[in-house]
Amino acid sequence: MQRRHFFTGAATALAAASVGRAALAAIPEAVQQTSAETAAPWTPPGVTGAGRPYNPVVTLNGWTLPWRMNDGVKEFHLVAEPVVREMAPGFTVNMWGYNGQSPGPTIEVLEGDRVRLYVTNRLPEHTTVHWHGQRLPAGMDGVGGLTQPQIAPGKTFVYEFVARRPGTFMYHPHADEMTQMAMGMMGLWITHPRQKHPLIAEVQRDYCFLLSAFDVEPGSRTPQVNTMLDHNIWSWNSRVFPGISPMVARLGERVRLRIGNLTMTNHPIHMHGMEFEVTGTDGGPIPRTARWPEVTTDIGVGQMRQIEFTADEPGDWSIHCHKSHHTMGAMGHSVPTMIGVDHRGLVQKIQRHTPDYMVMGERGMADMGEMQMELPDNTFPMMTGTGPFGPIEMGGMFSTIKVRAEQKPGDYSDPGWYAMPPGTQAREVPAPAQAARAPGTPASHPASTTADATARKPGPAHNH
Repeated sequence: MQRRHFFTGAATALAAASVGRAALAAIPEAVQQTSAETAAPWTPPGVTGAGRPYNPVVTLNGWTLPWRMNDGVKEFHLVAEPVVREMAPGFTVNMWGYNGQSPGPTIEVLEGDRVRLYVTNRLPEHTTVHWHGQRLPAGMDGVGGLTQPQIAPGKTFVYEFVARRPGTFMYHPHADEMTQMAMGMMGLWITHPRQKHPLIAEVQRDYCFLLSAFDVEPGSRTPQVNTMLDHNIWSWNSRVFPGISPMVARLGERVRLRIGNLTMTNHPIHMHGMEFEVTGTDGGPIPRTARWPEVTTDIGVGQMRQIEFTADEPGDWSIHCHKSHHTMGAMGHSVPTMIGVDHRGLVQKIQRHTPDYMVMGERGMADMGEMQMELPDNTFPMMTGTGPFGPIEMGGMFSTIKVRAEQKPGDYSDPGWYAMPPGTQAREVPAPAQAARAPGTPASHPASTTADATARKPGPAHNH
């Protein structure tokens, strides 16, 4: 981490509320993070792991913003600025974010904390910060023109309020949203309960990430901000598979995933191997009588879902968006569909002249994982990533949950691929031996024939 300091001589404006002279004596330093690796849980200075009043979250391919105490107030410093995000190894995108990254760092507090958040604008245009889902004074809500003046470039505003209820929330601009959110300006806010809560269970692993989408034309580095639905880069915390870290757990641990959606469409998040319960939304914890077991939960635009499960099945389990195009990279919509056409032997001949040619229905997307197709510089493949048995044929919104009996408590390192116990893996069945028969004897199962295809054209009365 690199640290940048901002001094009292810098131009400072206040957002809809005054703060004491002591608070303005010095603005807290703005911590920067440029690594795209998943950071370990952040522990306040002087607090041991055993002495933490809460189990901290782990932000998938992200980090938690450090704070300082100032006369009983937790102070944070966000810097809105252009950033370069490595979405996957070798694939970088020009974005806007906070403190060196998109999404910005996770803000993590306790219920009842008074928080003071300084926001410095280093963008080329004005901005604000809306604290999505928080109970707070109207003047701190961060809607430019309605509750505050916009934060002009080069200015610093301060927000101050009490974190009144526990849960998972988000933050993002409410100024030129179409541009700024399309460029990656967003972050997570976690408020932990101060006391044991009847509806919020204690967990051993607590992960969080945001769903985000971008339109990055092949060979370019800057998203197209006017795109409404035709995005080609679907990401978790501005990372795409295989750049998304796995989520690990020790066998038998209780695991919580907090997932927020700030894309332009819904995402049915599906987990393999184990069922979960949706235990919370951005409105708060869900009563136990309203929960039910699931393996897929649909997360709408602007919503957050908190899911929990017991990691009681060892292995490497997929977790992904179940919209099939959202587990791909830049789509090639001009690839023809040749299902039903007998093209045996033809593809190889065409590929001698056009190496990247493929057809759907023969090998199709599997070729994307194996072929080293020539692409423009800084273009993410449609699908990539390799597992222990070959191409995984996934990209975008995809990762794994790795459950291991030997994973130590508090250890978030990748244990590698799962070694399947003998007799627990799908395997090929050998073809049965052909029984010999005397010449001229008819086969017991005559060869099947394919009937000619017929079609009936609907008449005018069908209204088709």
